[in-house]
Amino acid sequence: MTTTTASSVVSAEWLAEHLDDPNVVVIEVSEGRSDSGVTQYADGHIPGAVELLWYRDFVQRLTRDLATREQITEVAQAAGVDPDSTVVVYGDGNNWFAAYGAWVLKYYGLPDVRLLDGGRYKWEKADGRPLTAEVPEPRRGTWAAGTPDDDIRAFKDEVLEVALGNRDGVIIDIRGVPEFSGEIGVAPGFGGEAAAKWGHIPGAKNFPWGGNVKVPADGGDGTFKDVEAIRARYAEQGIDGSKPIYVYCRIGERASHTWFALTQLLGYDAKVYDGSWTEWGNSVGTPVENPTLEASGGFSGLWGGQ
Repeated sequence: MTTTTASSVVSAEWLAEHLDDPNVVVIEVSEGRSDSGVTQYADGHIPGAVELLWYRDFVQRLTRDLATREQITEVAQAAGVDPDSTVVVYGDGNNWFAAYGAWVLKYYGLPDVRLLDGGRYKWEKADGRPLTAEVPEPRRGTWAAGTPDDDIRAFKDEVLEVALGNRDGVIIDIRGVPEFSGEIGVAPGFGGEAAAKWGHIPGAKNFPWGGNVKVPADGGDGTFKDVEAIRARYAEQGIDGSKPIYVYCRIGERASHTWFALTQLLGYDAKVYDGSWTEWGNSVGTPVENPTLEASGGFSGLWGGQ
């Protein structure tokens, strides 16, 4: 069985064969972290790839909102993107921010954006394919970002309606079990993304993002698992695409990875709630389920928490 049948995900073999195709634009979306476990862009990257930083090029840092149409247009044109370009996005680390970048580009209407299956890890570590330190100077492109697609992005009030049973839908929390259950507020190493309240959105189902991929830490190459295996994973908890799906994590990047699997591989209707737990868990009045609190009779959270 093949890993995926979706054209929105390309293999390392496909990309290697199309590096010289002038219609293919390759973009690395970097985390900007020195501990990602792979070579930094400046020291080596896929030949011809343009580097974009998720926190500089895809978000407004002072408002924590997505970059504007004008900002995305400038970034895409500087990378050489035309209306008919095939844009292949890959990332360092776990390909989270590549999926986030692909989601943002789709949000603004880029017609053909694809994710490199397995990202930089697959290309560099698993396959041992060549890297280059040469920074490309692409011809300026002409694609302009369009009207945002509200069918793939959710805001807090819409998710709240689902949580309260006033809107049809299912909520997926892709964080790890300790965060979902309220044992911890944020995973180690991500203290800047903490929230005052711990736990999860009421009614949310927990599907850690790594269940959809062959995780490198477990000996995998970072690529998606077989499509039918992914479909069966969600079906076990009654998620079959018959209801709209709302996906969240802490800041939206891992949720985008799961969104990509749900929409681009399975064809389900899903939205990213990019406000995610840093918004929900810090908002006054938003309801929270906390199994740790319920089990211990104590309190878990930053306000007098454990």
